[in-house]
Amino acid sequence: MVPPHAIDTQHASAVAEAVKVAFGLIGGVSSFPLLERLFGDVSAIFEGRYPGYQAIDMEYHDFEHTLQVTVCLTHLLQGRRLTTDQPVLSVRDWELAVMAALLHDTGFLKEAGDDAGTGAKYTFVHEHRSCQFAREYLRTLEISGTEIEDICSAMMCTGPRNDMTKVGFRREEARQIALILVTADYLAQMSAPDYLEKLPRLYLEFQEAFELNNVPPEKRPYQTLQQLLEMTPGFWYGYVLPLLEKEAGGVFRYLSGEGKPNPYLKAVEANLEELKCQLESARA
Repeated sequence: MVPPHAIDTQHASAVAEAVKVAFGLIGGVSSFPLLERLFGDVSAIFEGRYPGYQAIDMEYHDFEHTLQVTVCLTHLLQGRRLTTDQPVLSVRDWELAVMAALLHDTGFLKEAGDDAGTGAKYTFVHEHRSCQFAREYLRTLEISGTEIEDICSAMMCTGPRNDMTKVGFRREEARQIALILVTADYLAQMSAPDYLEKLPRLYLEFQEAFELNNVPPEKRPYQTLQQLLEMTPGFWYGYVLPLLEKEAGGVFRYLSGEGKPNPYLKAVEANLEELKCQLESARA
């Protein structure tokens, strides 16, 4: 398995090539034209070259975040393939999983003519909007309605306000895709080399969401950037890690090969240790 941050996630072409290599290893060469179409289309979508939509204007949930999630999801699929876990995910299931990763944050895109604020205002409903966009876009690829609903079920699980245990799945393979997508979403962002640098951008996104959705200050989880930073280790150890271990089925274990440490978990822990050092230094 390629190290988590060895792939250049600033360029869609590099991620597309890495995904194609993974598909090739499972006999999925026939998927290459679809994958090339997907990455080309999604690049156009996020860059504002898709009819009816503007380019993404988020600085935390940007296009690179989507590409980072796609890389992590691919690593999880590869790791799962090496186990005896059932059901076995087919090449088609892999295709649907990649679609879910590439489209899971399209709900942050603003439609043409929407000039108020940034896509951050859709933070609390972006999963629903992502599904709306996916249903529109995937029909152009002739993806079946049932497959689109499998993809949407997975994307609906990525919102922190959504209870994964209450999402309905048509088949067990779709549930496994959802567990992998949720795990990839959290691990990709919190393990990223620039995670700490981007936290102020995340704070601004949430502040805009709170303000434009009229969330009173007393009902916000934090009032300042400093509070968000101080709460981040607790967010990981008290919320994200338990969620990944339980509701998401502990599928992050697919990233640990032959008893080796999980490189994504190690990167998250290193980021949090660095954050603690920065906070302690600021208090000194």
